[in-house]
Amino acid sequence: MRTRLLPLLIILMAGVLLALGFPLAVSLAAAEQQRVVVDRIDDTARVAALAQFVSESRSGAQERRTMLETELTRYYEVYGVRAGVFYRDNGVMARAPEGWSVPEEGPARRSFEEALLGRRSGDPEQVWPWQNGRLIVDSPVVRDGDVVAVVVTDSPTGQMRSRILHGWLIIAAGEVAAMLLAVGAAIRLTGWVLRPVRVLDAATHDIATGRMNSRVAAAGGPPELRRLASSFNEMADNVEDVLEQQRAFVADASHQLRNPLAALLLRIELLSLELPEGNEEIASVRTEGKRLAQVLDDLLGLALAEHTAADLRLTDIGEVASERVAAWRALADEKGVRLTEHRAAVTAWADPIALSSALDAVMDNALKFTPADAEVTVMVARDGMTSKIVINDGGPGLTDDELARIGDRFWRSNRHQNIKGSGLGLSISRALLAAGGGSISFEHGEPGGLQVTLSVPRSSPTA
Repeated sequence: MRTRLLPLLIILMAGVLLALGFPLAVSLAAAEQQRVVVDRIDDTARVAALAQFVSESRSGAQERRTMLETELTRYYEVYGVRAGVFYRDNGVMARAPEGWSVPEEGPARRSFEEALLGRRSGDPEQVWPWQNGRLIVDSPVVRDGDVVAVVVTDSPTGQMRSRILHGWLIIAAGEVAAMLLAVGAAIRLTGWVLRPVRVLDAATHDIATGRMNSRVAAAGGPPELRRLASSFNEMADNVEDVLEQQRAFVADASHQLRNPLAALLLRIELLSLELPEGNEEIASVRTEGKRLAQVLDDLLGLALAEHTAADLRLTDIGEVASERVAAWRALADEKGVRLTEHRAAVTAWADPIALSSALDAVMDNALKFTPADAEVTVMVARDGMTSKIVINDGGPGLTDDELARIGDRFWRSNRHQNIKGSGLGLSISRALLAAGGGSISFEHGEPGGLQVTLSVPRSSPTA
């Protein structure tokens, strides 16, 4: 979620900064050019004021013309701005440098013709830092109400473009600084908003994997998320209470039913002494009674497995698997099943007793459904951050629908109803492993049968 929210905030902030930066840059360039244009307009107005007194028919005209030419020459030498005063017929009154004239076409010519009509030239087109344009500013010379000449200035734009570029660099630096500040603010804001979500996610995962005492400290984040954390804690408390009541009920019921059932089985045995030997009814009653006793024992074992905390320690998984394989080898030999072990030196954090019990339940199932002359393999290996024990039997296997239900309490395949069992063994295994952060998974075996994988974490629970 952070990887989606943070780029979105950064893109929005970058868009806002760019939306502000571009108009500011354009405004700066326009203001800089306008300053130059206003300065040139003042210069042309001053030159026009001098030029209106230059007349061929007046005395002292040559002296005034010389003074005007001197003024334009000094203006060109100091500022590098080409300037000239041209008559309506393009004749030259004065100019600097020598040989410069008004172009016959282009924006300069159009500005010249507008000035002949008695109008000062308007604002020239914007010159950007990457262009080599020049600024043309014209002003009419009016004498006795008539336009007799036009003052033309042709200014280089190098310094103006340098100032614009320098201003843009300052704006860009400000934009970069603002963007870095915005990114830092976005990171802090995202962390502040998502921190309660991460804590909630971790607590939810803990509860989903069996650690029912996990809670959320509602100390930070927006008020809505703090209220959500408080509601989550209340919900977790209620769920834990309900599950505790269910466990207590199952344990108490299983314990309380064992004594009457034991007495009932004893009376059945006494009754069997009064009946003829080999009576089928009494044998059936005895079998069902023993089955009920096994179910009660498994229910009590499941309740204890879900209630007891795991005693986690660094355990040699290969050694645990070898011990249990050795314990089950006698039964495998009796049934004619080949029991093969692939041992490896693998360690993990697990409760050795809980892991042994879970492995016993899986081994019992594997040997129960594997026919004679078939094989059951037990392999120990490491897989990333987990260690695993993989048991592959040689039985008939399960369909996809049955594979989705295996491990449910009291579930047994319809094809295996005549085989001894309560349907709680794998549920007990799952509860024992979940208490220590482990898991159990089921899939189709290769080339057949059922493959069961017991996984336990390799890292310390405090890591």
